[in-house]
Amino acid sequence: MPQRIETESRKLLGRLRSALAEDSAGQARLDHVVQIIATSMQTEVCSIYLFRDAETLELCATEGLATEAVHQTRLRLGEGLVGRTAERGEVINAANAPARAGFRYMPETGEEKFVSFCGVPIQRLGQAMGVLVVQSREERRYTTDEVYALEVVAMVLAEMAELGAFVGEGAALSALHQRPAMFRGLIGQEGAAQGTVYLHEPRVVVTNPISDDPDVELERLRDGVAQLQASIDALLDDNDAMGEQAEVLETYRMFARSRSWVRRMEADVENGLSAEAAVEKEQSMARSRMMQSKDPYMRERANDLDDLSNRLLRLLTGQGADNGELPDNPILVAKTIGPGELLEYGKVLKGIILEEGSVGSHAAIVARAWAIPLVIRAAGIVNEALNGDRILLDGDQGIAHLRPEDTVQTAFADKIAMQARAQERYASIRSEPAISKCGAVTSLQMNAGLLADLPSLENSGAEGVGLFRTELQFLVRNKMPQRSELSALYARVMDSAKGKLVNFRTLDIGSDKVLSYMKPNDEPNPAMGWRAIRVGLDKPGVLRMQLQALIRGAAGRPLRVMFPFIADAREFADARAEFEKAMERERRLGHPLPATHEVGAMLETPSLVFAPDQFFEDVDFVSVGGNDLKQFFFAADRENERVRRRYDTLDSSFVAFLELIVARCAKAGTPLSFCGEDAGRPIEALVLAALGFETLSMRPASIGPVKHLLRRVNLDEVRRVIDEARAQGTQTVRQAVTDWLVYQQD
Repeated sequence: MPQRIETESRKLLGRLRSALAEDSAGQARLDHVVQIIATSMQTEVCSIYLFRDAETLELCATEGLATEAVHQTRLRLGEGLVGRTAERGEVINAANAPARAGFRYMPETGEEKFVSFCGVPIQRLGQAMGVLVVQSREERRYTTDEVYALEVVAMVLAEMAELGAFVGEGAALSALHQRPAMFRGLIGQEGAAQGTVYLHEPRVVVTNPISDDPDVELERLRDGVAQLQASIDALLDDNDAMGEQAEVLETYRMFARSRSWVRRMEADVENGLSAEAAVEKEQSMARSRMMQSKDPYMRERANDLDDLSNRLLRLLTGQGADNGELPDNPILVAKTIGPGELLEYGKVLKGIILEEGSVGSHAAIVARAWAIPLVIRAAGIVNEALNGDRILLDGDQGIAHLRPEDTVQTAFADKIAMQARAQERYASIRSEPAISKCGAVTSLQMNAGLLADLPSLENSGAEGVGLFRTELQFLVRNKMPQRSELSALYARVMDSAKGKLVNFRTLDIGSDKVLSYMKPNDEPNPAMGWRAIRVGLDKPGVLRMQLQALIRGAAGRPLRVMFPFIADAREFADARAEFEKAMERERRLGHPLPATHEVGAMLETPSLVFAPDQFFEDVDFVSVGGNDLKQFFFAADRENERVRRRYDTLDSSFVAFLELIVARCAKAGTPLSFCGEDAGRPIEALVLAALGFETLSMRPASIGPVKHLLRRVNLDEVRRVIDEARAQGTQTVRQAVTDWLVYQQD
């Protein structure tokens, strides 16, 4: 019986390939496809439902249901068994559909006489496109082989959609591609760029889904996998793939050598698929599984598997081996991209725009290392953009302007020109201190997280690294890094700092930063859950290993360490005790100890502001983590666009709260700094300095504009403006400070 089903599935695929080769297109071809499937599967009904919009499915073709229902019957996502198949992205196989939970009759289709139901999602790279349905009069649970055949057919249908087989109004679409469009996403890497769209189109059209000789196809597949693995090894041998980029590729190589990944593709070939079809089927199925995972790391790794699959497809078919010559000032536009393909483009890219991704993705890590502006989650841009389109990328705002109007183009060009002139102006004061007219000195430091960030110390004029995020070296791996690897990295960071102090923040994981090799912790509110120092104290082995690596990396030089997300004084006391234990252990082992050491706390929760006096006396320094402190103060999730912009950093209540922090640290004589996005915004930085924050830490590009403003003002006068605005009962001091600055310029 299995052999017969396999033969029928091969015949079915062969007939579909013939249908795709016909002159007819659009509805006629769609109608022919459902006829072929119904006949081959020996079912009374075959129907195709496609998404009309993100929430609505439309019956687009049928064999067996009422023809007048085509393009009239619609279902909401999740409605009926068809809607549930689409919503879950999973097969629903019901011998008695009316008895199945969620079943819903669509009277206009005449489907009441059909009992059995099998719905298979039509999807491409995990993107839902529709549902393929077969139905029969008698009760019938479709066999595993039959479901497998339908899944393969659904894959072929997805390719038809990609080739435009279901598109009816090409002229209208062409007109759409001439209009200006703006896409709002999230900031992946700051900066601005203007240039030309270069679409990253690694997908290959599979024209031979079925094979006549599985042995030949197996040999082709294995040869292709061997070439893929060799190409990744070559990338790692490249002298340019150093530091964190090499760690990214090591993770990538582990995926490529996954035996289970290869074995699943081999099984599909043995069942009659061509090598290319087997790769694409596994790619789509694996991506669907991974994107449904609750583990953010697993969802992000779907991008790496896409990258591997696309590379393998190009090796097997020879298609897309050369994506064409890059245009001048190329800005890469893609749904997603893996680290291997991004590294192959090199630093010639002026910017990157992705429909998916996260700030912790491998692509974002590479973009940060290259200082290339990056916008992520710009939904819909891939379908709208065309190669050669003009595009403006505003990484500071997370916005992309596609085919901009002349007025937008001119304004953006003026912005870039002004930034260039300003950078020239800032360069002239790069080595000068940030001394205000009143004589107050503000230390401006930079945030970093990669070894590649360190050259900005000299280029930006930063006086040190106010925050070095150590978690990135943990996030880019599939296993816990070794102490020796970390100590070598920390030593290179301090070498690159050339004597300037570096504040190392210990491992800050949890919330949106999840390690693949730690058990996922499903929490309803991860930002306020098991994260940062809470993980370190509950997993002291990890914390001790990192502290030992920091001590060894210092190699006799001064060392500054700070613990993240301290919510009460006991947590700091316990964490500091771990540091002292690590120091004592290194002393016993005869390793050189830091010349000096200071241990600080990051103040990111309102509770710590009200800690006992003893805490502020015991801690060596305090660094305010402005991003988290602000979200907890206002109870506004900083990842939620609906609420995060609702509250102003310069709100009078928050200013009063910051003033309290300054007073408590001043009373204890404890050094205080402010670290976060607001420290790099000139107006906010001005207010912070006027409140008494003597150290501000920000992204390197912000140091110039902040220093330029601080050197032009009298902080005592700024403080007077703030106090007067608060005395008048204003909600925010922003307008008062801005007006005062305008008056000063006049």
